Amino acid sequence: MNSLIDQYVLQNINPADPVLDWLEHETNIRTNHGRMLSGPTLGRLLTTFAQMINAQRILEIGTFTGYSAICLARGLSKTGHLDAFEKNDLLEPLIREGFERAGVSDKISLHFGNALETLPKFSNYTYDLAYIDGNKREYCRYYELIFNMVRPGGYILADNVLWYEKVVMEPLPKDAQTQEIVRFNKMIREDRRVESYILPLRDGLTIIRIL
Repeated sequence: MNSLIDQYVLQNINPADPVLDWLEHETNIRTNHGRMLSGPTLGRLLTTFAQMINAQRILEIGTFTGYSAICLARGLSKTGHLDAFEKNDLLEPLIREGFERAGVSDKISLHFGNALETLPKFSNYTYDLAYIDGNKREYCRYYELIFNMVRPGGYILADNVLWYEKVVMEPLPKDAQTQEIVRFNKMIREDRRVESYILPLRDGLTIIRIL
């Protein structure tokens, strides 16, 4: 969306959440990657999506400073739980402070390390929803690892699948992130085990339903 549309949308939804506003401010001050935040529009979609499917257990790959994790946790069922995976343990103090301020600390287990190495330890868990927003170079491997961890009828959401519009550039950029996102989009399109579509919200969100 362009900036004027962004502003209009934000002016015509519920008032901003003070905890998420605080976290966005702190992320911009304490990291160099503020644009990696989900933001209020996608964040509210994540909350609503989790609520709609009455999610009992959610998996998140790529927590960053915890914005999306808070949004997902707020959509969990009363006894639900979120397993959040993040590679950068230097972000832990900020993440945990955000969880505490949002009142969701008891709903989230935070796991640090390379998700490709950590996820197999959770292969016996069954999730209603998985959210992929980690290393863009590893999207296909994430998908392969978690596919059987999501129940039939459950969902996988993948963020940044339009990758700043690089996926439609000609010639296609040769950087590893763009190449992997293109491979990932093709993999999902050809996977007959799922139904999927791309929602052109922000940087693109793929919604995948396991058949």
